[in-house]
Amino acid sequence: MARAAPILRALGTAFRRDWKSIGSIGVNVFFPVTLVMLGRAGGYIYILIGLVMLFPMSGDPLRKIPPSRLLLWPLDRRDRVVLRLASPWLNPVTWILAVLAAWAAHGHITFGLWALVAGLVAAGFVLSRLPPAGKPLFWRRIPSCPGPLEQQVRKNTREILSTLDFYLALLLSLTGLAYRIARLGLPAQAYADLNLLVLLALTSYTQCLFGLDGEGGLSRYRLLPLRGWQILISKDLALLTVVLLLSLPLAPLPGLGGAMVALALGHSMSVQEPRQQTRWRFSTGVSLGYSLLQVVAMTAAWGAVAFSSTFFFLACCLIWLFSTSWFGRRLDSSKTLWFQY
Repeated sequence: MARAAPILRALGTAFRRDWKSIGSIGVNVFFPVTLVMLGRAGGYIYILIGLVMLFPMSGDPLRKIPPSRLLLWPLDRRDRVVLRLASPWLNPVTWILAVLAAWAAHGHITFGLWALVAGLVAAGFVLSRLPPAGKPLFWRRIPSCPGPLEQQVRKNTREILSTLDFYLALLLSLTGLAYRIARLGLPAQAYADLNLLVLLALTSYTQCLFGLDGEGGLSRYRLLPLRGWQILISKDLALLTVVLLLSLPLAPLPGLGGAMVALALGHSMSVQEPRQQTRWRFSTGVSLGYSLLQVVAMTAAWGAVAFSSTFFFLACCLIWLFSTSWFGRRLDSSKTLWFQY
């Protein structure tokens, strides 16, 4: 036990530090906007947010220790058993489950609800124990696209798939798809509104397009024979493809138009104020004020395409192409991106 105690203390410190990154929801524009727009009516949205956050929050704390290093430490069998039994209690989710179990025992919540939450937590725990080589199997099957930017687009798509923003947008899209399959007769306005929520879920990501590249990735951009506009458009094409697929059950054309305007404004922050991001967390915007401005412009473009005329879609395309060209030149002429990361 004496040898396991310092390891548990170090794990606790690392886990608390990791949990601070959960605070990224405070600077993700989706949360304040939906809280103001929906209020108490957004209960279903908040359930989806909790469901998306549950899996990264319920990971195994022992995964923070490389297996090779753990094997080298002078720990006997008893120490390893202590670590295995005690480490899950470093995760606050385990304590929450214990409290919910006590409530279920006293009849405050149903046992079925507790079992559902416990099953989801157990799934997150087991998935975190899988070897790294087993995680990105479906990422390798991302379809190729023709052209010299093929591998860049595929890489950027994988980055999007490693953010919680995508999975929140995916659940919202699947909700609309389920309603269409069930043929519940919802008005077209409802699907369009759900499409706007999908765009909101991905808006903060447009402000940190280089956030998951890391220092090595940014250095490689300097070595690649690509112009600045090509680098930006490879990231934009990945996001626009994701938006198109998620918007298919809802309203594809307004979704693409709104995403283009969001990207046009997001280029400024991505190039001039790059912010490092953490995988399997929600993207963090640069500032709430700028994010709200971006949301207003994106919503105006989305509404113009959805309810006024499809000709506004062409205007959205032109705005996006101008922004890509303008900030592509800024990317070529400035070293800000490479040295202020």
